[in-house]
Amino acid sequence: MSVPKTYISGLGIISSLGNGLTATARALQENRCGISPLQLFPLQQPPLPAAAAIDLAESSLPRTHALALTAAKEATHECTEAPQAVIIGTTTGGVLTTEHHLTAGLTDPQAYQYHGLTTVAEAVAEQCGCTGKAFTVSTACSSGAVALALALQMLQSGEVRSVLAGGADSLSYLTYFGFHSLQLVDPEGCRPLDRHRCGMSVGEGGALLLLTADRPENPFAELLAAGLSCDAHHAAAPHPEGKGAQQAMVTALHSASLQPEEIDYINLHGTGTPDNDLAEAKAVRNVFQNPPPLSSIKGAAGHTLAAAGAIEAVTAAILIKDNFLPANRGLQETDPELQLQPLLKTQQQKVSSVLSNSFGFGGNNGCLLIGRTDHYPAPELTQKKNDGLTILGTSCITGAGLTEASMDRLLHNSKVAGQLPLDEISAILPAKNIRRLKRFSRMGLALAHEAHRDSNSNEAPDNIFLGTGWGALSETHDFLQKLRETDEQFPSPLDFVGSVHNSAAGQIAILFAATGCNITSSGGDYSFEQALCTAESMLTDDSPAAFVVGVDEGHPHFSPLFDPSINTTDSLCDGGGGFSLTRKKIAGKVRVRPLFFQRSFAADSCTVKADAYDLILAGIPAADKKKGEKQLAQLRQKTGKSTPVLLYRELTGEFASASAIAAVMAVHLLENNVHHSLQQKRILLLGLGRCVCATEFSIQ
Repeated sequence: MSVPKTYISGLGIISSLGNGLTATARALQENRCGISPLQLFPLQQPPLPAAAAIDLAESSLPRTHALALTAAKEATHECTEAPQAVIIGTTTGGVLTTEHHLTAGLTDPQAYQYHGLTTVAEAVAEQCGCTGKAFTVSTACSSGAVALALALQMLQSGEVRSVLAGGADSLSYLTYFGFHSLQLVDPEGCRPLDRHRCGMSVGEGGALLLLTADRPENPFAELLAAGLSCDAHHAAAPHPEGKGAQQAMVTALHSASLQPEEIDYINLHGTGTPDNDLAEAKAVRNVFQNPPPLSSIKGAAGHTLAAAGAIEAVTAAILIKDNFLPANRGLQETDPELQLQPLLKTQQQKVSSVLSNSFGFGGNNGCLLIGRTDHYPAPELTQKKNDGLTILGTSCITGAGLTEASMDRLLHNSKVAGQLPLDEISAILPAKNIRRLKRFSRMGLALAHEAHRDSNSNEAPDNIFLGTGWGALSETHDFLQKLRETDEQFPSPLDFVGSVHNSAAGQIAILFAATGCNITSSGGDYSFEQALCTAESMLTDDSPAAFVVGVDEGHPHFSPLFDPSINTTDSLCDGGGGFSLTRKKIAGKVRVRPLFFQRSFAADSCTVKADAYDLILAGIPAADKKKGEKQLAQLRQKTGKSTPVLLYRELTGEFASASAIAAVMAVHLLENNVHHSLQQKRILLLGLGRCVCATEFSIQ
């Protein structure tokens, strides 16, 4: 049996090279450069070279949203049906608008309604009419590639028939000054693979691919395979030998049943930083005995961060369609240490296969293989999936304490709302691993540490799936505040590295030497459920064990501005839940199974029968109270009213990852059966409000 093919039926792109496929193809063929001194927002110092998108129409939405919507419109302009899912990779969300509002001193939370990363995916889903999953991937500069890898897995498993996936990021003060603080920006413009290279040119853009399992009349190409890995080495620097990059490329080739010599062209990540280019060169040489033609387009388009992997996937499809290879713009003198010969000029030739690399902070690596339509046979299906995941160990953090203290209160319907002091969280962690970390990453590490300990396993999980609504608020706040206080002179590079949403997942990987799949999801109040759905999609029966963690920190300044469910008169709450789990079935262990995830709720189409469960743990964010209560009433009216319902946020307090704590509570109820009243041995976790999602916990 073969893996179903994945066709690219639509493409959309905007960057510093132009708006649309035609403009982008022409710019690449003519070897033009989109990098110039930054003029997008005012600076107190002479501007460094950057790559701002051109021909972007005015929009009332933040710039990242506008970039994503522009790409989505082009990718879907011939669609007769809405895609069944949307997956967007992004790191910035609405931060540029947030920065302007903070500078202006705005305190109205309504002004910050588009700050969250999830709002980009939601805006795209709204525009194209998608009522299914609208997921957000945030794995730093590999986000766009990882979003496409997740979309590919969902299509190959038959979960959906069509997905609109890719990435978008805008320039912002955070990214512009962040990379500058790390001394990773080349004042002469990006020169990938050049002997005298000294950094990147930060850019922006958006690119989306409409992927379908059904062959369209004229597909652009096929997405053949993807390979994901994690360096588990350093928060910002690549593994010096390129081990994670090599693993991602090998996985992609193996998944497509292709040999290295069958690849026509390699699109290098090629950021122009000394360490990144050298590590990637070593990885390429280890995989390819005789590397095919290769180059990086970041000397032309800049480094577009989360959009980079998607922009370069669209570029790969353009190359296959138009049969040319792009030059390595900015390269004047090849670095002999790299032992590679990048293309110095645009080259006309037939292209049937492209391998495209994307790497990011946290050691996140993504490799995509794009091929000419019907040129390669579909590989044989070798990996199987049991239905659901087995939970090996759990952990949680609440205002009441760690797992034991929290569960003791929750299982007796007592409140656990609040914030656990940081020293109590840190006490269970190795001091050397947390010295420079703030609250968000320390909580994530603690949750993984305790879940692994609870599993009683000698082997640490190798895959990590983390969900967070708001990410590292402390680092983001401190970086921007320092930027303003020092007149843009001395923002903290450590705060910038720690500000990415996947910072906690990267630290977990380092602590446990976890080199497998590492994906951070950011879906607002449904981030934990998105992480769990992602694990369900990506893990096979043969996959090593995995962590699934949901975590959010409460921040006194940012949380009331960003999260509409948080009332400024209430005490801040935060925490999360962690799980060690496996696809394998194990007798006597709790199984977890995502049932559905919808943007719009129709009670008539819901197949979940509430009366088949002993208990419903329902999460209704305070901002969506009326809507959530109506959805719950509709569901119970249709499926039965006898099952008791616990509104768990009344116990946990309001924060995005509260559902992860409720999930831990479900596991402990089933394992302990405290009141001996669980006849069905099944508990339903419901997320209600802007989205509706259902997750089943059961034990046999």
